[in-house]
Amino acid sequence: MPYRKTVLATGEIYHVLNRGIAQAPIFLSKRDYLRFLSLISFYRFFSPSLSYSHYERLPVEARKEFFEDMEKRHPKLVDIYAYCLMPNHFHLLLKQIFDKGISIMLSNLQNSYAKYFDLKNKRQGALFQSMFKAVLIETDEQFLHVSRYIHLNPNTAFLIEIEKLSSYTWSSFPEYLNARPTSFVTTREILDMLDGSNRCEKYRRFVFDQAEYQQKLGRIKHLCLENP
Repeated sequence: MPYRKTVLATGEIYHVLNRGIAQAPIFLSKRDYLRFLSLISFYRFFSPSLSYSHYERLPVEARKEFFEDMEKRHPKLVDIYAYCLMPNHFHLLLKQIFDKGISIMLSNLQNSYAKYFDLKNKRQGALFQSMFKAVLIETDEQFLHVSRYIHLNPNTAFLIEIEKLSSYTWSSFPEYLNARPTSFVTTREILDMLDGSNRCEKYRRFVFDQAEYQQKLGRIKHLCLENP
């Protein structure tokens, strides 16, 4: 059984990544991306009051009421600061706020999604690599720069031009620009690190002006988890 060297400590922030086994695609359609995002939102809570299969059968308004109740009555496992879904992997920027919260969330998220993906595509076998990667964010500077790294991923992988990055549906970047209502992502902590007014625009420039940064990882290379 793989052994995790990094201790996932409550109160700390981590860059988390996992990819498809043998780097195979894990998202094949819009439906797949939407399912994964729905599972992230659902499994960020400790012991949801409904099973996911029950939840997904609820009408839209009842789903909204469910999450309102969860926010009030159920502890969260993690705070989510950023995410990006790529064809064969995903990135999350998480703060653990419940003991073993990241491990519990990732286990539930990956197991549930793998069952959905296997059934939908009539496949068997592992979907994800055996253990997700996680690295501790040690400073505010790293926190800010890793969020940029995550949001630049679609451009770095040549999925989308930098000018269109704010329209990439499967990342939290549009939420940082107020181009889309926030869902389960907390943007305030990162935006508050930028001085002055119009922090959304400052964050956009912070990301766009350093598009080549991904090729010059420098001081946060060890935080980016991109090596197989």
